[in-house]
Order: sequence, then structure tokens, then C-alpha cells
Amino acid sequence: MTPSERRAGLGLASVFALRMLGMFLILPVFAVAAQQLPGGDNYTLIGIAFGAYGLTQAVFQIPFGVASDRYGRKPVIVFGLLLFAAGCLVAAQAEDLYWMIAGRILQGAGAISAAVTALAADLTRDEHRTKVMAMIGSSIGLVFAGSLVLAPLMYAAVGLHGIFLLTGILSLAAIAVVAWVVPAAPARPAVPEARNLRVLLDPQLLRLNVGIFSLHLMQMAMFMVIPAALKQAAALPLAEHWKVYLPAVLLSFAFMVPAVIRAERHGKIKPVFIGAIGLLLATEVGFIFGRDHGWVLAGLILSFFVAFNILEATLPSLVSRIAPAGQRGLALGVYNTTQAIGLFVGGGVGGWLLQHFGGDAVFSACAVLAAAWLWLARGLVPPPSRRQAAA
Repeated sequence: MTPSERRAGLGLASVFALRMLGMFLILPVFAVAAQQLPGGDNYTLIGIAFGAYGLTQAVFQIPFGVASDRYGRKPVIVFGLLLFAAGCLVAAQAEDLYWMIAGRILQGAGAISAAVTALAADLTRDEHRTKVMAMIGSSIGLVFAGSLVLAPLMYAAVGLHGIFLLTGILSLAAIAVVAWVVPAAPARPAVPEARNLRVLLDPQLLRLNVGIFSLHLMQMAMFMVIPAALKQAAALPLAEHWKVYLPAVLLSFAFMVPAVIRAERHGKIKPVFIGAIGLLLATEVGFIFGRDHGWVLAGLILSFFVAFNILEATLPSLVSRIAPAGQRGLALGVYNTTQAIGLFVGGGVGGWLLQHFGGDAVFSACAVLAAAWLWLARGLVPPPSRRQAAA
């Protein structure tokens, strides 16, 4: 990669990391901590609060993506980070679950993922794009790993409200990175509005959109169950769950990096992609039968993060390469909208299934969804690499 591409990758990875650190600090403790708020005896309501962030993400990702195509990536990203910080402030002051839901909804209104990934695509060449997406994904993974250690400690020190306040401060720091570290985006070609419908209905992009919806639905639903399973199967209190999460996330990179390199250098992006979905399916089935055994549960968590990290790197890269250059913001807006819907549905449905049918029902539903995704993904036609196109 060129120095400019490396700077773009590192800068945008930092933006994602700063924004996501606060989100991930919430993930391991929210389902337990929210029970201390008024209304916390209702798992369905907790699940809605957990996933409410995804509701407004779903509403605003496409408008933010289109706006970034029209008005520029950086102004849209800065505006979204300001909205996100405002939502953090509301959640930090929440006195019951309803105000918490309001704060999470406002957080989600800062829907910058499409604009950030579109900017990453603008600033990198096709043959290096999956590497940059992997850099972004790896930074998110490292932040996630760190948050698993920090979350219980911070929760004990400042509580859930303090974590939300820190999240807002970190999002403001991300604005400085956008302004002074990330290179300016190149000029984008003008695209007729009539071509937008073609992007929305493209069958290859639809397959990828269904995929990201499924992946994040499963993630949110699973984390309604996994914290309690670790407490029961591994006899680990909440403050020590990082002893499982941290090694799992770090080890997953050792499997993810060779997979991404194979996908890029050897033109094997579809086999790697399909294999990761298959691993995800096997993991969900494993949770049904093995979540009551500590070491088995730890291995399954590792397996999930391996599949998750590979898919998080390959999915946006494929979207950005299939979509026309002048409509990447729109295509990635649709992609991130379906991702956000998955976050919202995963939290709500996961909480509902857990309350009415138990943890096995959550994993069974995730396994069925993974199997459907695997069947759909078989028809994916990946774009040719530059080397293949030249040949």
C-alpha cells in the first residue's frame, strides 16, 4: 500500500475504534446492569434498549450515505459523531429503561458507518481494499478485546452511566482524527439519480446485505445468553468474563489474517467467505449442545470470533467493489442499514426468545438463520480482481 493508503486505513480504523470502544464497553455488562434500572425486570424491554441503537441506524444509514456522495464524506462523518455524542449524554443521565432507550436511539442517529467505509473505499485501490477493511475490522476487534477487560472494572468504578459519558468523549476525539489525520477524499463522478434503483436491486449486493443483517442479528441475540452461560458453565463472575473473551478475540486474529491474505492474493474470496459462514453455522449448533461446559463454551466463543472477523473484513470490501464508484455511499448506506436492522432485531428477538423459550431457542434460531445465509451465499459472483480483469 502507498503511504496515503496506510494513513487512510490507520486514520479510519482509529475513528471506528474510538467510536466503538464505548459501544463495546457496554456489550458485556448491559444485559446485567440494566436490570438495576426501573423496568429492568423485563428482559424484552432490556433487549429493546440493547438493540435500540440499531433502529435509528437503520433509518439514517442510507440518508447519511447518500449525503456523503453528494456533500462529501468528512462533513457527514463529523455531523454523525456529534449526534452520537448527544445520545451518549442522554443515556448517561437516564434514570429508567425508557430514557435509556431514548439515549440509545439518539446514539444510533449518528449513522456514519456507510460514510466511513465509503471514504475508505475512495482512498484505496481495489487490490488493497480488503486489507484496509481488515485493518478497520482488526482495530474494532482489538478495541473489543480491550473493552472486555475494562468493562467490568469501569462498571464497578463509574457504573453504566459513566461508561456512556466516556463513550461520548471518545466520539468527540474521533472528530479530531477525521479533521487532521484522515486524507481528503478524491473527487467523485456524478451519477444520475435513475441509477440508484439499480444499486438497490442488484442481486449480488442484496446477498451481501442479507448476510450483514444475519451476522449482526446473531451477534446481538447471542450476547443476551452468553454472559449468563459463562457465569453458570464456567463459574465466572461478570468481572472475570474477559478471561474468556480476551484470548478468544486475540487468537481469532491469528486465523483471520491468513484467511484475508488468501482471499486477496490468491483470488479465493468466495471460498473464504463461504467457509466463514459454514464455521458460523457449526458454531451456533455447537452452542446448543455445548454451552453448559466451560471449556467447550470458550472454544465456541473463539470459533464465533474467527468467523465474525473474517466476515466483517470481506463483506464491506465486496460491497465497495461491486458498487459503482459514484454510488458507494448509497450502496454502503443500504448495507449498513441492514446491519443496523440486524442489531435491533437481534436484541429484541434475542430477549424475547430468552424470556419465553430459554437460551437454546436463541441459538437454534441463529443456526437456522446461518443455514439460510449459507444457502443464499452460494450464488455470490465476486468481482474480478485487477489481475484477473487485466488477463
